[in-house]
Amino acid sequence: MKHARCQQALLLICFVGISTSILVAQNPVIDWNAIASTTIITNGSTAANVTHTAPGAITPGGSNLYFAFVHLAVYNAVNAVHPRYQPYAYTLKAPTGASENAAAIAAAHRILVNYFPDQQAALDLQYEQSLSAIPDGESREDGIKVGEASALRLIALRANDGRGANVTYTYPSSPTSGRWMPTPPAFLAPQTPWIGQVTPFTMTSPSQFLPTDGPPDLGSTKWARDFNETKSLGAANSAIRTAPQTEIGLFWTDHGGRQYAAALRDLATRRNLGTLASARLFAMTFTAAADSFVGCMNAKYTFGFWRPVTAVQNADIDGNPDTVQDPGWLPLGTTPNHPEFPAAHGCVTGAVATILGRFADDEPLNFQVDSAVTKTTHQFPTARDLENEVFMARIYAGFHYRHSLEQGFLLGHRVARQLISTQFRLLED
Repeated sequence: MKHARCQQALLLICFVGISTSILVAQNPVIDWNAIASTTIITNGSTAANVTHTAPGAITPGGSNLYFAFVHLAVYNAVNAVHPRYQPYAYTLKAPTGASENAAAIAAAHRILVNYFPDQQAALDLQYEQSLSAIPDGESREDGIKVGEASALRLIALRANDGRGANVTYTYPSSPTSGRWMPTPPAFLAPQTPWIGQVTPFTMTSPSQFLPTDGPPDLGSTKWARDFNETKSLGAANSAIRTAPQTEIGLFWTDHGGRQYAAALRDLATRRNLGTLASARLFAMTFTAAADSFVGCMNAKYTFGFWRPVTAVQNADIDGNPDTVQDPGWLPLGTTPNHPEFPAAHGCVTGAVATILGRFADDEPLNFQVDSAVTKTTHQFPTARDLENEVFMARIYAGFHYRHSLEQGFLLGHRVARQLISTQFRLLED
């Protein structure tokens, strides 16, 4: 018995990045977002065996799908206890007096255990510790039942959503004008093309917001403008990019899912949000982020446009006299392994910023984001400030062109605005 207890203690200690102070925590939505971040990103897996692991979970965009699973189940469970808002996709009825905190804990735990069964031992320990902060009794047990029911409904709803499907993407084996191909230094195959076909959460289809204004014609002045801007500002050895601009470019090469999850936890903590308010904000934000990424990847694999590193090194084949080839050109950051148009960080940040802007409602947002890459923290008084920095960061990093960012942000805005107008609304509305 003593040996078994020691093993449990070691498992809890080894669950990297999760606070052991959860007993005194006041908001399980915030606590379990931190647990989800470690489960999904730090310890997640992209192995092919999709019955055992969560495909694409640790990729910056793919992680948003699993954050959405967690927070939709939590939101519906908590909202069933205090039904103030429109439920997402399915309706639950909670017994009077059920614990909203127990409901949130049970929903998050069941979702994570379902999609990350290899981490169940550590998750079970966190679950027991979280529940121990709630007094025993009917209220806690009723809350657990509601949370479990919400998670199981969400799991059933997403059972055949296309995650991990065998979706192929064909690309040229040698540089071809305007066409994406694997990029240095690793020349990785295209990242998770199935995400562009997965069932969205709030969109009518993955292509609902497919950009109508695609990549510019390679013979146009717009293409030459975008090409030369990224070539000069985004080069690894750029002579015109300033030190602060370099820091901004590198800052946003961190894992976007981890950055936004941590920033939302900080925001909810500083605003002293309650369980239901946190559950709604997190569900709206991660659902918008997930859908914007689905729509973005659908567009990326539809247009298949080449990255700057390919375009600059092979500008002699684009037919435009105003673009000059540089065979040795490399970007500041390591180019993500999927097509360029539209910009994924633009899609996701456009969606996140739209939700945050509605949340702030004319008050200062003061959104704080940290980066494990630069070891710095950036503060954004408004959602527009966040958008402006991310926009230029992807040019400074040498990943994107201006038009791609404009279209990416537009896609994210459209996803989030539709979500706000149709989902998570006050019941009286």
